[in-house]
Parts: sequence; structure tokens; C-alpha cells
Amino acid sequence: MKHSFFLLFLISHLLTADTKPNILFIAADDLSCALGCFGDPIAKTPHLDRLAATGTCFLNAYNQLPLCNPTRASVMTGLRPDTIKVYDLDRHFRDEVPDAVTLSQQFMKHGWWAGRVGKIYHYNVPASIGTDGFDDPPSWQKTVNPIGRDKTDEHLVFNAEPHRKISAALSWLAADGKDEEQTDGMIATEAIRLMEEHKKDPFFIAAGFFRPHTPFVAPKKYFDMYPLEEMRLPFAPSDDREDIPTAAFAHNCPIPHYGLDELTCRKAMQAYYACVSFIDAQVGRMLDALDRLGLTKNTIVVFWSDHGYHLGEHNGIWQKRTLFEQGARAPLIIRNPMSKGNGQACRRIVEFIDIYPTLTELAGLPTPKQVEGRSLKRLLDDPLTQWNGTAITQVLRPADDRLKDPVMGRSIRTERWRYSDWAEGKNGVELYDHYADPMEFNNLAENATKENHAVMKSLRKMLVKKASGQTPKTPFNPKRL
Repeated sequence: MKHSFFLLFLISHLLTADTKPNILFIAADDLSCALGCFGDPIAKTPHLDRLAATGTCFLNAYNQLPLCNPTRASVMTGLRPDTIKVYDLDRHFRDEVPDAVTLSQQFMKHGWWAGRVGKIYHYNVPASIGTDGFDDPPSWQKTVNPIGRDKTDEHLVFNAEPHRKISAALSWLAADGKDEEQTDGMIATEAIRLMEEHKKDPFFIAAGFFRPHTPFVAPKKYFDMYPLEEMRLPFAPSDDREDIPTAAFAHNCPIPHYGLDELTCRKAMQAYYACVSFIDAQVGRMLDALDRLGLTKNTIVVFWSDHGYHLGEHNGIWQKRTLFEQGARAPLIIRNPMSKGNGQACRRIVEFIDIYPTLTELAGLPTPKQVEGRSLKRLLDDPLTQWNGTAITQVLRPADDRLKDPVMGRSIRTERWRYSDWAEGKNGVELYDHYADPMEFNNLAENATKENHAVMKSLRKMLVKKASGQTPKTPFNPKRL
């Protein structure tokens, strides 16, 4: 171990500005796996598809908590929510771990210039657009907070649920004007400017987009790409909800489809996909800039979203805060010019806390010992290599009319199974077999067979060990289950 650390230290100090790889770290907000490269049949995302075709598309990447603040803090610290004690929107990770070295800080410590444009840490959207939001100042040498006409045009936004703020409601606007007038277009412009200014330095430039977070705002041309008559709400059996625990449904989506009619829901879906294509176009601008500046061959590009997003699955779930596949799974694409596996998709189970140690290893930097993820470098070189990955996602339910006390939900995903429990089982248990039931329609924990009880016992044990930072002595083998 000491020898390995010394070797990493030596490599990091031998690297010159010409050999240190740049990092372009791109985040989207509330973006599900609604991308062409992830198999979505509706999405028109040629630029992200291009990135995936020249890098590695992680088809089974899972966030640690499907809510903006906790998952972003986990990505940037490489620590689980239970370590940083961030479960909702109003707590900063430094309250619990004041000395944590964030991902960009680690690069700064070793000679990289680091700058942020837009949303990387949590922001209240759209209220905090144009501000620092819930940022972490030690993480950056420069921050840029664009504010576009999506803010000045907020009075034009259609709100399908007027009793809610547009930040939490299904709300949208097919906007006038050009891409560059919107905040996210300005974010791409500013990120490109920083690349131009620091092209001779090793840089860590983080560009965080605000869409497709509500309100769904994008120029009209992107709405035109998705004719309303082609939008269809996802299928689910009529009795799909009958075997699902009450706690599994988010408190902010208490009734199916918020009680909205089908046409309104299809309009919301159209608006969401319009934002997806809008963000895709901004990513394309940045990829083109890397080519134009001659930086592509020395720049690691990471694209990720903070968590997944529901568009009506399970008979009417919208938005986030669930442990279902649509909430826990999110896009992750990494393009390292030096990786041998570029152009191949990876189906192994990985976690978002793996991003931190992956980038430090690729750059030849030491990874702080506190970081809880593991490097994906081996998968970047060979996406088919044996991995035995598992992923833990959790979410905290507040007490409300349905739940007497706050309830923690925990979920573990393996290549075959998803096991979830609520208040350690007191408020319900779920088991889904992804080999037979990838949409998670059939909760096998209900009237479980002897075999399924054995599966749940094994998965529960693995969940507890991994959540506590313990590593099982015997690597998980899905064939055993």
C-alpha cells in the first residue's frame, strides 16, 4: 500500500503541464437516462451519443440519493450520504466533514486550475440561478454564475399545478430567442471561454446545467423536435401499485400523475425531452470547442446527472426521490483518450462515488483514503471485465399524513436484483428480479418464496456491510443467487 501511494505521488510530480490531462466535468440537473446512447427510443441526443461512441457509456450507474444536494455532495466528496449526513436540501456537507478534500480541490492541490460555471453543488432552481447557490468556495479558483432570459421570462411559464411553485410543479415554456440567451446556453459559452483562457494550463473546468429541472424551459425549436402526438405515457399494469409499500412513493407526488389529465402529462413529457435535446446541443458546443482548441486528445470528459427522473412510471410517478430504477439510475459517460475500451458500453453496476477515485487515478493523483468509491479505470480499459459491482441508493422520507415518523429507505442493486427496505423493513420491503422484471412491476417480497427469502437475507446483509464501509470477505457473485 505504501509503495503504491509513493508511486502515485512520484507520477503526479513528474507530470508536466503538457502531460497532465485536463478535466471537463459536465453535469445536468434532473436528467434521467433519456438519451439515445442509453437506448431511449424518443430522445434525440446526437452529441451525447457522439461522446458515448468515443468514450464509455455506463449503462448501470447509480446515484447515492435521488435528490440534488445529497447526490452532488457525494459525487464531489466521494463519500456516502450516511458519512456526510446530507439527506435533504438544507445541509452543507462541511457541517459534518469540514476537512473533506473535494474532487476539484484534490486537482488544485496538484497543480490544476479549477473553475466552475453554473450548477455543480446544490442550487434552488430557478430561484438561485445567477447566484453562488449552495456552493463550496474552497473547491474553485473561479466561479461564474450566468443568468439568462429564462429568469426574466419566468412570468411566461405555464404551471400545470398553480398551487405549487414552478420549481416543484410540472411547468414549462417553449421560449423565444436563441440558445445563447438561455442560462444553460450562457453556461456553455462561459465554459468554452475558460477553456480558451486556460488551454495552456492543466484545468479542471466544471460546467453545470440547470435543465431539465423544472420549469422545463428550452427554445421552441427543441419542442418542435417532439410532436405531441408521438408522446406516450409509460405502460404499467393496472394493479402495479398494489404490492408497493406506501413509503416507496415520494411525499411530493402523493397521487398518480398529480391528478392531471393525460394530455397535460404528455405536454410535460414533450417539454422534458425538449430540454434534454437543448442540453445535448450545449454539450455539443463544448465538445466542438475541445476539437477546435486542440484539447481533445488531452482532456478527460465526464458527463453525469445528479439522479434519475420519473415521467409517469408506476402509474403516475413524476420527478425524483424514489428508489425505483428510474430514480436511482442516472447517466454517466466518461471519455478518457487513453482508455483502451473507448466506444464500448459498460453494463457493470457502478456508483457515483466511483467518479472521484476514477479521475484521480486517471490523472496519476493519490486518492484521499476517506473516499468510499472505487476507481472505474479497469472498466474504462475493458468494459466486460469481471467486476462484481453493487450500488447503494437511499432516501429519507419526512413524517407526513402517511408516515408517523421520518423513514429512511435503503436500496441495493446487483446485476440481477434490487432489494429495498423502509425503516429497515418496518415500513415495507421490496425485491425485484431485473432478469425477468426490468421495470420493477412485481414485488417478490410480497408472498415471498423460500428462495426469495434467502435472496433478501443475503442482499440485506450486503447492504448493511457496504453502507457501513465494510467490504464482504467474499466478493458478491450474482450466480450464487
